[in-house]
Amino acid sequence: MSIAFVYPGQGSQYVGMGKDLYENYPEINELYTKSDEILGYEISKISFEGPEEKLKQTFITQPAILVHSVAATMLVNNIEPAFTAGHSLGEFSSLIRSGVLSFEDGLKLVKLRGELMQKAGEENKGTMAAIIGLDKAMLEDVCKEASAVGVVQPANFNSPGQVVISGSVEGVRKAMELAKAKGAKLVKELVVHGAFHSPLMESAKKDFKTALDFTEFKKVQIPLYQNVSAEPITKDTPSEDIKRSLYDQLTSSVRWEESIINMIKAGALEFIELGPGKVLQGLIKRIDGTVGIKGVDKAEDLKKL
Repeated sequence: MSIAFVYPGQGSQYVGMGKDLYENYPEINELYTKSDEILGYEISKISFEGPEEKLKQTFITQPAILVHSVAATMLVNNIEPAFTAGHSLGEFSSLIRSGVLSFEDGLKLVKLRGELMQKAGEENKGTMAAIIGLDKAMLEDVCKEASAVGVVQPANFNSPGQVVISGSVEGVRKAMELAKAKGAKLVKELVVHGAFHSPLMESAKKDFKTALDFTEFKKVQIPLYQNVSAEPITKDTPSEDIKRSLYDQLTSSVRWEESIINMIKAGALEFIELGPGKVLQGLIKRIDGTVGIKGVDKAEDLKKL
């Protein structure tokens, strides 16, 4: 049975994440100590104790989720995945697991990515909204029509009929209005700190590209399905192409539904989500209810594997 490891992105964080892993496993204790040193602040304390408002800040959320995901992965080292993928930020956890990035380099890139995205969100105020019940073509038409009043585009193609849009407040709210008129089942504006995966993140790209250029990327050890293309990185993929995809990802749609479908076509029969929450498990269930789905968030989850 081919297993795929999948990694959550922003929005999966919660106060207390990783605490029981830290308390039960010495190697996870060491990982958090090392992470605190690399980041220059106590990501362990914020993850375990909050406050929630601080943990929800983009520049804190992203490293916190990455460290938790890597901790969960360390504890399932007896399972060898055939594929891996991560949702947005989760792609960096995937890159670490697949051998492309060292943990240190991955965490440094994510620290910078979170800071740059937070700054871009403050400079270019925008918003995001979840739309449920419209197909991809209808949603793209809605965004195209709404972009007459402001920037708006699909940000996350999450599962059949569930898409998140992103852009300026005017553009997103116009798209919400149009989506309702076209019969969307649910239209909900999200509480976010920026218009992620939209052109309003453009200002984050230059400094991030510089960091990517100066980071060592090794050959991938496990096929990794990228957000931008929904296609796998293989051992033949040049590191420049991987870097370009991560650069483009800041302003491009996350093609999650396609990535999962492509992994299933390639032979994935079971998916294990590694990190906080169960968001990806829910999405995968809606994409294909026939595959096995599990998760490792807390120490008790390890027994279920």
